[in-house]
Amino acid sequence: MKKVESVDYLKVELKKIEAWEKEQKDLWFLEKIGRLPFMLLDKLTPKFIQDKIGLAIDELGSYIQTGGQYLVNEETILKKFVPEGSVLTADEIRVELHNHVPISKMDEVAEELGNSRTKMATIQGATTGIGGIFTLAVDIPVLLGLSLKVLQEISLCYGYDPKEKSERIFIVKCLQFTSSDIVGKKAILEDLASFHQGSQNNQIVSQLQGWREVVTTYRDSFGWKKLFQMVPIAGIIFGALINRSSMSDVAEAGKMLYRKRRIHDRLKQMESIRE
Repeated sequence: MKKVESVDYLKVELKKIEAWEKEQKDLWFLEKIGRLPFMLLDKLTPKFIQDKIGLAIDELGSYIQTGGQYLVNEETILKKFVPEGSVLTADEIRVELHNHVPISKMDEVAEELGNSRTKMATIQGATTGIGGIFTLAVDIPVLLGLSLKVLQEISLCYGYDPKEKSERIFIVKCLQFTSSDIVGKKAILEDLASFHQGSQNNQIVSQLQGWREVVTTYRDSFGWKKLFQMVPIAGIIFGALINRSSMSDVAEAGKMLYRKRRIHDRLKQMESIRE
């Protein structure tokens, strides 16, 4: 595979991503009060359901520490970048992604995966919407799990390894970005800038400690949306639409933020070659 991007092309694409980042700072009014309906939801939800949600969140937290059950099969994703029957190993394919695979090809595979996971989340939301508040206890952790999965797949598309703890921090930041307000989005983008500069390792421990806060923020952001899903039967429609929207937002954020990172890395490669 040959490298096809020029420096000018990469800089233009970077400008497009920066324009997208600015658009994300327009906050929907109801998101500002998203915590209020969840305060009500907590009061209405039986304790055994709250305990179940809490347990699932703890299990998701273990993903950050060890990878746990949420790590995806990287070979399935990486083989999408080589001809059928190729004997390249996962590490060799990753080298190709770092150095030669066009970013347009990475975008294509990431888009395909995002669409696939969005369809799965839509079906999941419709299924759990049947039972209202009781199946909502299942829907929240499952949607979080699907979100982690698609972000890992997207990280692989752009040549990064979700088995690395620092990479899982980046994934959590992408997840957090989709549910944050204007101030939060700005702070997260500043945090992610350290990944472009290669200075993130010193912050890993402190950022791991904030995992529960990240999940709580993500859960609370459902607010009004999930409140509508509490109604049995009608929740089928709300559940499908809510999960579709949520997963689509996560996949888009992952693609744009990883795309930005890969462009930065490729520009650095070109600069080092010129030197």
